[in-house]
Amino acid sequence: MTAADNSPAAILAAEAEAEAGAPGGPAGAVGPRGRGPRARNTTAYLTYVAGKLGGALVSMFAVLLTSFFLFRLIPGDPVKQMTGGRRVSSEQLAAMRAEFGLDDPVWKQFTDYCGNVLTGDFGTSYQFHTPVLDKITDALGPTLWLTGAAYVLYTVIGIWLGTRTAWRNGSLGDRFHTGLALTLYSVPSFWLGLLLIITFSVGVGPLPGLFPTGGMESGDETGVAYVVDVAHHMILPVLTLVAVGYAQTLLVMRSSLLDEMGSDYLTTARAKGLRDDLVRRRHAVPNALLPTVTLMFVNLGQVVAGAILVETVFSWPGLGSLFYQALSVPDLPLVQGLFFVFATAVILMNTVADVVYPLLDPRVGR
Repeated sequence: MTAADNSPAAILAAEAEAEAGAPGGPAGAVGPRGRGPRARNTTAYLTYVAGKLGGALVSMFAVLLTSFFLFRLIPGDPVKQMTGGRRVSSEQLAAMRAEFGLDDPVWKQFTDYCGNVLTGDFGTSYQFHTPVLDKITDALGPTLWLTGAAYVLYTVIGIWLGTRTAWRNGSLGDRFHTGLALTLYSVPSFWLGLLLIITFSVGVGPLPGLFPTGGMESGDETGVAYVVDVAHHMILPVLTLVAVGYAQTLLVMRSSLLDEMGSDYLTTARAKGLRDDLVRRRHAVPNALLPTVTLMFVNLGQVVAGAILVETVFSWPGLGSLFYQALSVPDLPLVQGLFFVFATAVILMNTVADVVYPLLDPRVGR
């Protein structure tokens, strides 16, 4: 199949010929059912999807390898860490290692780990003595509240400001927002979070502390007061995530729209007498959104992964903070389980983006 056979003009011509019974013969004589440009496009898309799904499976197996072997390079004996510094006999340490399977050969530990993961069993946490999956489930809610709220805000703000700055390229507003976005995108999120704590939680000079320094709740509220209390605790960590996330979205959206603004179809639309705002909304922005859509799916995967540094700085009881606690032991089953969940969420969202992208842009996947 050549590129000409797969072009929109060739597809339309073949369909018109089939429907009208034109030079190729009557509609029923086009050939066996299921053949033709549309069928070839469907086959190409399914082949493309199968390749992406296969790549996702390979990536997830690589994550299993990495999550198992990488964290065993962390210095420290998890069994000794669990004793809390108390004097324990070598027999007791050996019994604990046998209990957690740490005395088995590495290859057996890995095969057992892979088999358990396939059944949803990530093992038992060394420090909490509860199933890893239960700890992940408990911490998932706070993470989704925090990063989910930030995701919605910075996506909307980033797309809106990215569109406006690109359409007014070179204006004072464009230079200001682009410079601010570049600055915020370069700032480490934990450092920005610490600055916000110092400024708005501790207070600077005459400015009093307005927000809690950390945590998710005060612990003594119920009903509507509880919701307000949680929202009060969320303001600074959400602001930190939004400041970094919107900057990335704005820069991608602005760059993509600037590439579209010189296209011939926009000149044609203006020549037809369309207003400038209609040219932007109906023609330029939909095409410029394609790279931003990919970024949105990638960021959506990171919503589940949470924000490890931000949650740690603000003592937010989510997956990121739990991951930091597990690394400090090291709590191998909990670290492995969290790493697998984080990586799987990102891989799945990347795969979804790859599958959806050809539906938005037919040039992809051919």
